Amino acid sequence: MRRNRFRSGAVAVFAAGTLLASAACGDSFDDGGEAAQQTSGPAALQILIGSSGDAETAAVKDAAAAWATKSGNTATVTPAQDLTQQLGQSLAGDNPPDVFYVDAGRFTDYASVGALEPYGDKVDNPDDFYQSLKDTFTFDGKFYCAPKDFSTLALEINTDLWTKAGLTDADIPTTWDQLTAAAQKLKAKGTMPLAVADTRDRVGAFMVQSGGWIVSKDGKQATADSAENVAALTYVQTLLKQGLASYPKALDAGWGGEAFGKGKAAMTIEGNWIKGAMTNDFPNVKYTVHELPAGPKGKGTLSFTNCWGIAAKSKFKEQAIDFVKAMTSVDQQMTYAKAFGVMPSRESARDQYTAAFPADKAFIDGAEYAQGPVNAPKMDSVLADFDASLNTLAKADPKTLLGTLQKNTQATLGG
Repeated sequence: MRRNRFRSGAVAVFAAGTLLASAACGDSFDDGGEAAQQTSGPAALQILIGSSGDAETAAVKDAAAAWATKSGNTATVTPAQDLTQQLGQSLAGDNPPDVFYVDAGRFTDYASVGALEPYGDKVDNPDDFYQSLKDTFTFDGKFYCAPKDFSTLALEINTDLWTKAGLTDADIPTTWDQLTAAAQKLKAKGTMPLAVADTRDRVGAFMVQSGGWIVSKDGKQATADSAENVAALTYVQTLLKQGLASYPKALDAGWGGEAFGKGKAAMTIEGNWIKGAMTNDFPNVKYTVHELPAGPKGKGTLSFTNCWGIAAKSKFKEQAIDFVKAMTSVDQQMTYAKAFGVMPSRESARDQYTAAFPADKAFIDGAEYAQGPVNAPKMDSVLADFDASLNTLAKADPKTLLGTLQKNTQATLGG
């Protein structure tokens, strides 16, 4: 189950380290000008994807085959066994795939060493992508790669548990104060109010709602120890201490969706991937989805996304860009949405998507104010340490946790 994007921390560090070490040792991606381009004959594109399952693999293969037939080229789609590891190693070598998925959390590691072709402004109508997604895939002022699709966090509510506690639609929280009030009523009826994962990929949403984040918008400065972030962690700590929220493991669950599905919590904070889990594992649970409650500085959520990366070393850049254009058309994105449940990255597809999937409106509405992952390279170990520290949030000093994150982040950023 996809709980915290798609990566293993240890593998991510290894793969990124391989790529960065390769660049540091002189195997630069930008040391001899443009990669030699094939000037005649059909292109043979190699496409590496990190598939969520058979439905996604089949959909991408079908789309690639249609593009190949129309363009006169060939396109071979390979689902990676471990995308982070395989992509990191192949980009450090001499023959990477031409096109590939790039997770937002890995993007700056690849862009910072010149492994990616910055083609973003060459696709059709690049301003049609949600600005928050464009920002995620922008490095040093360049829009590198077209967002493939995205997910956001929202608040899921078990309607049976909600009703049994005497709550109505009027009690659905839109602010932190209202969340606390609803949680108190649920607790009074013997129900755990909220299950939320103990990672920055969930708790971080409260930081955004409070007006904070781990780094500055340009990714150059650490902002972890701000008063806004302290307020956010203090609020979450209060929920935990008062029994108004719990981490999933304390509920004998592996992630928030499992705790929610088993009825061990009336609410959870998860992304639109929860739909598949609820349908497959907990089909009898009735629930609704709502935007996350606003904090002191307004609405806030987190986004999780991939882009279609193109290798700087590709011999088929022109054809690769044409392929991405086809993959990111509104029609193709809606085909993907219906095939394996992702949300289109183009704003012009929004009305079609909400008409087809009205229950997902809260998720797609979050695109307007979503915060993407930390947009700075070499941050894996720093963020993993912060995640580990969040395990202790109920008893720890939020200022201390954030002070450590601030120190480690600034040291990594180099200033």
